[in-house]
Amino acid sequence: MTTSTLAMHILNGLAYGMLLFMIAAGLSIIFGLMNIVNLAHGTFYLVGVYVAYTFVQQGTGFWPALLLAIVIVAALGMVMEKVLMERVYGKELEQVLLTFGLSFIFADVVKWIWGSSPLTLPVPSALDFSLNVGLTEFPAYRIFVIGIGCLLAAGLWYMENKTRIGAIIRAGVDDREMLAALGINIKIVFTAIFAVGAALAGLSGVLGGPIMGMYVGIDSEILVSSLVIVVVGGLGTWKGAFIGAILIGLTDTLGRVWFPSLTMAMIFVIMIMVLLIRPNGLFGRGAQA
Repeated sequence: MTTSTLAMHILNGLAYGMLLFMIAAGLSIIFGLMNIVNLAHGTFYLVGVYVAYTFVQQGTGFWPALLLAIVIVAALGMVMEKVLMERVYGKELEQVLLTFGLSFIFADVVKWIWGSSPLTLPVPSALDFSLNVGLTEFPAYRIFVIGIGCLLAAGLWYMENKTRIGAIIRAGVDDREMLAALGINIKIVFTAIFAVGAALAGLSGVLGGPIMGMYVGIDSEILVSSLVIVVVGGLGTWKGAFIGAILIGLTDTLGRVWFPSLTMAMIFVIMIMVLLIRPNGLFGRGAQA
């Protein structure tokens, strides 16, 4: 393998890792703050990309379609949290069964509306070209996705360390009861966090459409990778999601090149090794001791 080819695969792994990070960050915070086992989180990815595809097909540009899809998915997350999830707080088995069932329902709805044939969301024309990145030519759109992931990580860092919202989230992850005792409306916080997590998954779905395509079942695939990232990185931390997503994204991409039949096994081996060394994940509560 030439150096330019290796560089291309590494960049592809980073782009895929940033898509996973967008999903896993919201999923990790929802797990850590709300103790919700949301097996329907991949549904937000699926709905986001198909909604954006519909707007694009109707003549709406890629960027307006992206914004509209994020808003619609966030609204879906708010409705799901208020109508359904609020009823099963503290009931892990019920959460698993409910969200598992919802994932099948939404998959069938998507199949009913858009069909089961694979589709592709077109690359926005403004980014439909390649750039010379030194060792190889690489699609500008994928570089854009990497940049968005890094900007999102920087934004989450700023929010966590420099804003009152970040302080509330950190406090909620450590002690929800104390947060409520301080007069914070925990229900509003929960709804907002759930909506933001859904919006991030929708963002990942739209940005991932031109790269990974669209088909019923991709929600389950992306959910499995996201859950591994959450376990590897640790609950309730975007930093863990960021590092874990890069690690899993590169492992998945390079594994498909060198060991295609062992790629999934390699990902789970990484998870097992991390858990053996740091049972709380790389950045989870208690991992920095």
